[in-house]
Amino acid sequence: MLNLSNSGFLSQEQLRAQAPSIFAEKGIETLSRHYTHIPTSRVIDDMAKLGWGVIDGKQIKSKKSDGFQKHLVVFRNENIVITSEDGDTVYPQILLTNSHDGRSSFVFRAGLFRLVCENGLVVATQEFQNVNIRHTGYSFDELRTQIKEMVMQLPLTVESIKKMKSVELDEEKTKEFVTEALKIRFTKEQFEGYVFDINEILEPTRKEDEGKDLWSVFNVVQEKLLSGDFQYQAMNGRDRKARKVKNFHMDIDINQKLFALADTMAS
Repeated sequence: MLNLSNSGFLSQEQLRAQAPSIFAEKGIETLSRHYTHIPTSRVIDDMAKLGWGVIDGKQIKSKKSDGFQKHLVVFRNENIVITSEDGDTVYPQILLTNSHDGRSSFVFRAGLFRLVCENGLVVATQEFQNVNIRHTGYSFDELRTQIKEMVMQLPLTVESIKKMKSVELDEEKTKEFVTEALKIRFTKEQFEGYVFDINEILEPTRKEDEGKDLWSVFNVVQEKLLSGDFQYQAMNGRDRKARKVKNFHMDIDINQKLFALADTMAS
């Protein structure tokens, strides 16, 4: 899972140890001469000027492009926080993915970190779209404009959370949400072949997440599916424990689709 619970910002040395590809000084040798190399480290410096520090960094495993592969950087601005009337504190995040092998532009996504459960979410709504910035023509001014627009859209996220909290789910709707969530986490073959205990998946890890509202159910299910904190019966009839999601690509994809599912049900 994404580690979004760091209390302080990472130093350059810490980040380099976690994801050295972030600091590649040039693109991979197989790229054409027309490739414009903008190191992720430059974007990190520019984000710092805008008040956003790094709290996590990761890179995918790659033999072909080791040192230049796709990587993730998670930013937080300590001056931006969402506190609801019920005391649930959420810190907005910005997730940046990039690579230095010519296969990816800069992609910025909105994320949320729930203080009560140290749970990281990735926002996905029809109004809140990912932001892409190409390497060619990159500038600090463009970055500042895009980040400003993302921050201006945060009230839409707050509104989505409010809607989720206002929607009470009956037993049928709750099971429907879990069923659709499992389809996101597992392949079609796995979903149809495995036997799941929905009640186990709905069992809250902590008292703060007890409740029948959509926001509570969403957070419980999201944490269970990403942490692998549940069992299922495999096709051979044996009980197995679900695996924790460690690939950040899969983590982001599942996160966004779960948030979109909850947002749709709240509409």
